[in-house]
Amino acid sequence: MPNSQEIRPKKVWRKVDGVLLLDKPLGLSSNDALQKARRLFSAAKGGHTGTLDPLATGLLPLCFGEATKFSADLLDADKTYEADIRLGVTTDSGDAEGQIIATAPAAVTAADVARVLPAFMGDILQVPPMHSALKRDGKPLYELARQGIVVERAARPVTVHAIDVLACSEDFLRLSVHCSKGTYIRVLAADIGAALGCGGHLVALRRTRVGPLDLAAAVTLEALNASGEDERARFLLPLDALLQNLPRVDLAPDDAQRFGHGNPVDLPPGLHGKIRVYADGKLLGIGEPGTGGRLWPKRLLQLSG
Repeated sequence: MPNSQEIRPKKVWRKVDGVLLLDKPLGLSSNDALQKARRLFSAAKGGHTGTLDPLATGLLPLCFGEATKFSADLLDADKTYEADIRLGVTTDSGDAEGQIIATAPAAVTAADVARVLPAFMGDILQVPPMHSALKRDGKPLYELARQGIVVERAARPVTVHAIDVLACSEDFLRLSVHCSKGTYIRVLAADIGAALGCGGHLVALRRTRVGPLDLAAAVTLEALNASGEDERARFLLPLDALLQNLPRVDLAPDDAQRFGHGNPVDLPPGLHGKIRVYADGKLLGIGEPGTGGRLWPKRLLQLSG
């Protein structure tokens, strides 16, 4: 007797190489967003370049196929966020998910904000929050926090390149923050609130830039869902979209063959650090200066055709 339940065809995964700039929605984890996008592209392999909390929205660069080899190169990139801060209310987590632990009258002026912000710019030290994924004795701090356990955390150096005030009222701030990796915006929100004398916590966060990548070029899951397979492919950026901040070297055919087989080639003068390497206009991979003053392959692409 035939099964009355509908039998769905097995998902067919395929090799997809490229970068997708996703505008992550509220309430979705970065991994859930990745898996939804990966399924829409039927991409056999995918990864992201650093997480956004479920309560945060905005730019989440996703890598498919060979682009996953370069995802780590964006982890160290500077980020830019728009942060909404509620003043006069302090929570134990520094954001809207935490329990309120203090309230105070808030009558903040633009002059007050201008007075305190310089202390939070440049090279500063931040104490990581208990509600974070950092580990102590193998356990994430957020697990300890849920048990009511608070442990001492060492302050960490971060760099805040710029803070711009987008909106300000007696009990609300909207800031644009350009910062280094590892910066906790909810810690920044709580510390700014404390400096203003009324406390505060983060109520919304939107990431607008990651390295050279901008939210203006991102696409939503809704737009991807509404697109056909052929139309959807136009949202994919080339493999080197994550590498635009690196210097570029173009190799002649003989050098390209040597480099592609894992051998070093002559390094052009004046270059250092990671270098993106091309031949005939196509990305071969990433190289780094090594012994003998030569350019050594570090990550090579495996592309067909």
